[in-house]
Amino acid sequence: MSEDKAKLLRSLSIDRSETARPAPRRWIAAALVVGCVLAAAAAYALNEFRGEPQPPKQTIAQQTPPAPASAPQLAQSVAPVETGNLSASGYVVARRKATVAAEITGKVIAVYIDEGMTVTEGQVVARLDSALAEKDHELAKSRADAADAAIAAITADLEEAMRIQTRMEALSQKNVATEADLTRTRTRVNVLTAQLRQARSQFESARIDAERSASVLGKHQIRAPFAGVIVDRSAQPGEMISPMSVGGFTRTGICTVVDMDSIEIEVDVNEAFIGRVSAGGPVNAVLDAYPGWYIAASVIAIVPTANREKATVRVRIRFEQKDPRILPDMAVKVTFLRTAAAGAAPKDTAATK
Repeated sequence: MSEDKAKLLRSLSIDRSETARPAPRRWIAAALVVGCVLAAAAAYALNEFRGEPQPPKQTIAQQTPPAPASAPQLAQSVAPVETGNLSASGYVVARRKATVAAEITGKVIAVYIDEGMTVTEGQVVARLDSALAEKDHELAKSRADAADAAIAAITADLEEAMRIQTRMEALSQKNVATEADLTRTRTRVNVLTAQLRQARSQFESARIDAERSASVLGKHQIRAPFAGVIVDRSAQPGEMISPMSVGGFTRTGICTVVDMDSIEIEVDVNEAFIGRVSAGGPVNAVLDAYPGWYIAASVIAIVPTANREKATVRVRIRFEQKDPRILPDMAVKVTFLRTAAAGAAPKDTAATK
């Protein structure tokens, strides 16, 4: 019994060796705290050495200005933008640009132009096969010549018949010629007079037909409608060309000519700012191809219509001086310069408000 009681007492006793084990963990925590304190002290000393002390959090909060104090500064930064010059983007366009085509259907046998060539008004740029047209013109001319010859023959017969009539009338007064002879000569004169009118009408018709055939023959030579520069050549010798598309491989144009004296700028301006644009106002233009080249220009007109989808208004601008470097369809950026009158307008508006 005594041994059982002893075992029971030993089982209820506390082992002091197990409770002593956590002691190293407390030492590790203490070491970490000391390390953090030393690191903070080192950082503070480094900032003191650099001359950049960090103020306490409470000082930062006290030095932060309230939100309403920044409102005047924002208004001052926005005001120059509202009173600045208006800018827009657009393209260089040509007011006179035409696709040269034939008025008749035919085969191209020669093209005398190429891209970049300068042509004058009426210059032949291409020629069509005109063999049949030449034959038709010769036939019309021969008909006109035949009608002219018939007029000459009938005129001679009429003059002879009128002389005979005059003699018959004299002999009839002397009772030498009979009344039948006089009537026959008068009828002859009337018939020849009618034949002369018919011959003259036939000659006029033949002359008009000859002129028409000459005009058709001339249409086989395609000419430039105005002076300009060839920017596109679309036809080659041997191709069929027609004034209208008939399907297949038939072309409708020979080339495209542009009048370089008619180039200008077209830009779309937001309708909210169109009031800042006026006809005749000065403009600075800069081509995307030459970003450092400022070109003097002015407003030609404001097109009196707006684009409902884009909410823009088209503005036409002229170049004050033409230059060979300015080409159609070039991208351009323009700046509408504000004049004294334009600058006074916003002030008046602000006053009324």
